[in-house]
Amino acid sequence: MIIKSHELNKINLKKNNIYLLYGENEGLKNKVINDIFKEFLKNAYKYDEKEILENKENFFNSILSKSFFETKKFIIVSRSSDKITGIIEEVLEKITDDVKIILLANILEKKSKLRLLFEKNKNIICIPFYSDNDKTLSSVASSYFKERKIPVSQEIINLLVARSRGDRLNLNNEISKIENFINNKKKININDILKLTNLAENYSVNELVDSCLAKKTMKTINILNENNYSTEDCILIIKTFLIKAKRLNKLQNQTKDNKNIDQIITSFKPPIFWKDKEIVKEQIRNWSLKKIEHLIYKINEIELLIKKNSSNSINILFDFIIAQSNKTNN
Repeated sequence: MIIKSHELNKINLKKNNIYLLYGENEGLKNKVINDIFKEFLKNAYKYDEKEILENKENFFNSILSKSFFETKKFIIVSRSSDKITGIIEEVLEKITDDVKIILLANILEKKSKLRLLFEKNKNIICIPFYSDNDKTLSSVASSYFKERKIPVSQEIINLLVARSRGDRLNLNNEISKIENFINNKKKININDILKLTNLAENYSVNELVDSCLAKKTMKTINILNENNYSTEDCILIIKTFLIKAKRLNKLQNQTKDNKNIDQIITSFKPPIFWKDKEIVKEQIRNWSLKKIEHLIYKINEIELLIKKNSSNSINILFDFIIAQSNKTNN
């Protein structure tokens, strides 16, 4: 049975014993576990899916065996995937009311066997956790400062939200730093925040290249500014550019025979992950076949230039990236 993250009041701890929490919002998952299952945490047993797959018998023994001192058991399984589906089906036949199991998983596709098992069975709960949007994160940060009667500007809230990158866990980590810093202070400014907080995690090379090819100039510049790229990173970035440019070239070639971009992206091999589909569409719209062919030629030139001028490679690469992200410069 599916329950949305805003419908948690529908959870019946007496009736439902097995839960699947999946998605990319780790911060909200942790909050739900700490809030809803608080009474069970002191008796928590933590497993990785791999441990269970390698020793199923031990897992079943831990579920079925009872200790004189234990009245309830709480089992958390991390990195869950379709591989554990068969075992969960067996657990359903044996589990008792004094055992609660939570499966933690990352993003699961609609066709996922594990996800389908939970969605179709009314006795087990499936909760998707999608990324928080900026509005939600802004509300969380504002509430924190309001409860502590600490006046902050919207600029500070916006900075914290930007650096959390859609994850409540990252936001909570940054707020924890601020909490330790404030202590008995009743005021904090933007300079304090800049010193205390870090970028939640480095923007990946993929995100940098995707933003550039989508002609998102400001985001591209922001990624470059927020990361401390080294000379060694330059080759990785330029190689990633070449791979994605060649993929874009293939996609553009397919538009000659089929103008349905959604269909082209869906049927493309190797598959394009659903989360990347929208930005790939933007890339297709921004690059004609002729221009993408010229870009591939230019990337090869830049790679040679970087290898010959390693001491200046970062400047060469950054200039190239910013130029390609500009809509007026193809």
